Amino acid sequence: MSPAPVARAKAVFFDVDFTLIYPGPTFQGVGYQRFCARYGIGVNPSRFADAVLSASAILNEAQDHSYDPEMFIRYTRRIIEGMGGIGAELDACAKEIYAEWAVCRHFCLYDDVTPALRVLAGRGVKVGLISNSHRCLASLQQHFELDGLIAGALSSSEHGYLKPHPSIFESALKLLGVAARESVMVGDSLPHDIEGARRVGMRGILVQRSPGAAAGGCPDVEIIRDLSELSALL
Repeated sequence: MSPAPVARAKAVFFDVDFTLIYPGPTFQGVGYQRFCARYGIGVNPSRFADAVLSASAILNEAQDHSYDPEMFIRYTRRIIEGMGGIGAELDACAKEIYAEWAVCRHFCLYDDVTPALRVLAGRGVKVGLISNSHRCLASLQQHFELDGLIAGALSSSEHGYLKPHPSIFESALKLLGVAARESVMVGDSLPHDIEGARRVGMRGILVQRSPGAAAGGCPDVEIIRDLSELSALL
């Protein structure tokens, strides 16, 4: 896939989870173990990483990319099962974990985020958020003290479709009043963030904070390891 031809960037849109914020202990192996214990479910926290990897295919199930809470609950249940969890309370536990994912206090802001957003604001570039989660993005801005740095935000639970569906990108562009060719999408997912953005004519920049990560066989993808590298590419 060739990079989209773009004009000077007037807007930069960011994915949220694993691009701007990352989960704290609540959503690591030990945190899952605590959730499960309340439901009488025994799990092995050391199996968490493999369980997440195994469950990830579920997130690509929605062929029409409609936002469906049940898909995320199934994903969470599969993680619990991958950690060895069994029993009648699996769904109840998965639903609680899904609900808590929307709570900002369980997450941390990457250190490079606020400085990068301030640089963009100083250059007169509009900043938008496009998230596949059900988290309240207004609450996120307030919790992480990003008020005044974000021009507009759109979540898939509010919009009805998940990235990479074109309509969520198109709606976000309309929200900020910018054209696709003058806009950039920054995210950690090649299929959801980058390929989705490119299909509507936006430029995509992949954030890979893990040194060992690869661009999934797409050599023309622009990659940064830290948001401090972003300004030089615009």
